[in-house]
Amino acid sequence: MRLSRPVSRLAVAALLLAAVACDSTPSDSGTAGGTVPPTFTLYTSVTQNTVDAVVAGFTAAHPGAKVDVFRATTGALNARIAADQRSGGLRADVMWGTDPLSMQAFADQGLLRPWPLPDQPDVPAEFKTTHFWGTRLLYLVMVSGASVAPQPADWADLTDPAYRGAVALPDPAAAGSAFAALGYFSQAPGFGIDFYRRLKANGAAQVSTPAEVVTAVAQGRHKVGVTLDFEARKAVTQGAPVKLVWPTDGAIAVYSPIAVTAPAKQATAAQAFLSYVLSRDGQAKIGASGWQPVLPGVEGPPKPAGAAVVHPDWTALFGKQRELLQQHQAIFGG
Repeated sequence: MRLSRPVSRLAVAALLLAAVACDSTPSDSGTAGGTVPPTFTLYTSVTQNTVDAVVAGFTAAHPGAKVDVFRATTGALNARIAADQRSGGLRADVMWGTDPLSMQAFADQGLLRPWPLPDQPDVPAEFKTTHFWGTRLLYLVMVSGASVAPQPADWADLTDPAYRGAVALPDPAAAGSAFAALGYFSQAPGFGIDFYRRLKANGAAQVSTPAEVVTAVAQGRHKVGVTLDFEARKAVTQGAPVKLVWPTDGAIAVYSPIAVTAPAKQATAAQAFLSYVLSRDGQAKIGASGWQPVLPGVEGPPKPAGAAVVHPDWTALFGKQRELLQQHQAIFGG
């Protein structure tokens, strides 16, 4: 027994040294114990206020974590990703996009990891695919000048002669939500791609983003337009002379997907970020920033009483993205 005591002390000393060494080694887990998660990179087209709120919540929950953010419209984000691929490979660890069509195009290129997280049953099945999960809902609606009469009621009204030369549309090559709207109308009975031909024949003009649509209507350059409810609500709150018009045949619902990239160098940190975004705290941040969370029971902005909502058949649209854009550009130009 006396011989064993020095050996025991040596063993304890060795364990203490190992613990100190481990405590000083960086880790991307974001866990306690003095470890410092590494910086990871987020590419996103999500609105700045939402990104700021969610990243702040994540770093508060994971002390020491740092997130390098590149934020741009969907079109500019696509250009950044293409530039990365030409110069050594994708640099993002996380992709947080606006619409499923753009994200599926990245998945088709092998840029996203399959099943980025263990199953989280609170996320509704309709917002899950093999490579990405929905984080928030966007609603495409109409916006009109406050004094415009008559006000449009449904989507088909945008082709009415009353709005000849007075309709503003966002560009699907620039804005993911506009791309999603293009997908929906291409499927919807009574619309199809011919709906865009009728809009063009009625003098509709294309601008870049939904926010620019609201600006054009507020400034009186157009009477009505297609935008996001978030952008229209914000403009009304700020006192702009516009009205949010919820189409009687349904606002177009679009889910905003998130994924871990295939070449992610900080995959564990990336997964921790995804877990936070889909947690109740992360979803509450999204709701407070003006968007509808995907988790049931988490409060988001109110919809008008009895407001109708329509959903594109995303699965049927996957694989048709290039064809849809080409058809649209043949009408409105690239």
